[in-house]
Amino acid sequence: MEKQEQGIFNDKNIVGSPRGHIARLFIALFIFWLGLSGTIEPKIIFYGVIASAVTALVTYPLLLVDSEDKTKKYFIFDVFKYKFACYAFWLLWQLILANVHVMRTICDADLPINPRIVRFYFRMDNPVAATLLANSITLTPGTVTVNVEDDGLFEIHALTDFTAEGVLDGSMQAKIADLFGEKFDFDPLPDEEGE
Repeated sequence: MEKQEQGIFNDKNIVGSPRGHIARLFIALFIFWLGLSGTIEPKIIFYGVIASAVTALVTYPLLLVDSEDKTKKYFIFDVFKYKFACYAFWLLWQLILANVHVMRTICDADLPINPRIVRFYFRMDNPVAATLLANSITLTPGTVTVNVEDDGLFEIHALTDFTAEGVLDGSMQAKIADLFGEKFDFDPLPDEEGE
């Protein structure tokens, strides 16, 4: 009788190398351990290595998410580190620009707001990419992610015309597709004003 259960090291559905994922998780946990301990005594380092190794092995299966069709499993921290740092700085700049825009809007005597729901399709195989996009949009002042459907439909509440155009220009979506190394599949839909 064949064994039905396969270990995480032999699972062909996992995108990337499970050993590499676990090694990077171990290193991150160990660095965190050293930061919290505040000392480099041999006993503390030994305990840190053991604790980090056990934690990495036990939690790794919990950090895998299935693709929509359940044919692949993605490690949630498996992004290009350099590209992620670039994306974080770009997002920070977008947050500053959006803050200034919203501040000017609410300080304007005419209060030029035009709230609406804008919709677009953004299809990616990795569900972590969709989560990052939804959270990035919600972090940006003047926009809130209202709903994300399984088929990739995003519904975003935009406060002004400027913020609606910013969501529909596809720049954030393109950066996230590049960050996760996936094909850029973005399709803006006509928006519905006055919602």
